[in-house]
Amino acid sequence: MKLRLPVISVYTVPTDAPEADGTLAWNATTVVLAEVTSGDTTGTGWTYGPAAIGDFLRDHLAPLLEGRNALDIPAAHDVMSRAIRNAGRPGVAACAISALDIALWDLKARLLELPLARLLGACRERVPVYGSGGFTTYHDKHLAAQLNGWVHGQHIPRVKIKIGEDWGHSVQRDVARVEAARQVIGPEAELYVDANGAYNRKQAVRVGRALDEQGVGWFEEPVSSDDLPGLRLVRDTLGCDVTAGEYGYDLPYFARMIDAGAVDCLQVDATRCGGITEFLRAAALAQAHGLEVSAHCAPHAHAAVAAAIPNLRHIEWFHDHVRMEDMFFTGALDPKGGTVAPTRGMGHGLTLRALEVEEYQVA
Repeated sequence: MKLRLPVISVYTVPTDAPEADGTLAWNATTVVLAEVTSGDTTGTGWTYGPAAIGDFLRDHLAPLLEGRNALDIPAAHDVMSRAIRNAGRPGVAACAISALDIALWDLKARLLELPLARLLGACRERVPVYGSGGFTTYHDKHLAAQLNGWVHGQHIPRVKIKIGEDWGHSVQRDVARVEAARQVIGPEAELYVDANGAYNRKQAVRVGRALDEQGVGWFEEPVSSDDLPGLRLVRDTLGCDVTAGEYGYDLPYFARMIDAGAVDCLQVDATRCGGITEFLRAAALAQAHGLEVSAHCAPHAHAAVAAAIPNLRHIEWFHDHVRMEDMFFTGALDPKGGTVAPTRGMGHGLTLRALEVEEYQVA
């Protein structure tokens, strides 16, 4: 079961409306796809980030996999991790490893004619999701429509919106949007917020006390995820859970965050941290310290591995990525009722609509 040279492609898709969070604005999303083939079977993986990830994959990582045994994923992961020593792991290199690792796991499951969740070993048949979007650029009607769609349309009982607008310089509007969101979703649904590191420490505490009044249970990146003492301060001060981890590109990052007591729930992103292989390691590290894990973004890349870890809280049903994954693949999951079932079909259950998305290909 030898691997052929992986095929890499890059696509950029405009957003369906202007989008921003507390510290960044964007109008398009780029996805980098990796396809690995053994015999007549192909596995697909992907990551979100700059198009340069595609160049890095073609030039540095894809050639390392050609001729390797398709079933020996730990060996492939290790050879890629060693090869990027001088390039630096965080960022482009880690995302590149992630795309190929996800593809390798998909391929292995398909070669063995198993759903990926069964290959990994399922802890649960259904995986909880939370609706995620609520960008700071949304006007009130747009925000209400999105929240209504999740909570009252698809019956997803937990949702998240962005706050921290303009690097924390619009706190009054932040609080007003949280109040409006609570009115839309009602008293029973869980309400989460994500500041994307926009606030300073004392500001995050002040905002967090206003969030407590609206029953917000999840405060994501109230300060920069690089400020571990600041996260710990906010965590110790407020009643809501403080979370972070989406910028973890290697296992030591998660170890430092856990050792600092910085979070109540560890976020991990398989499209950044090194794929499913490293996601499983991070989840085990979190479990050893009594923490749950929440999968960040890219829900279809996470559904199977989320089903396989005992300390899962939920996965993020992120608007941009849900839209793109539904556009790019057949077999997209249905979150109605607040869960998805990733234990059907072969591999991760998705098949690329290559011809239908050709117009978005940029490399």
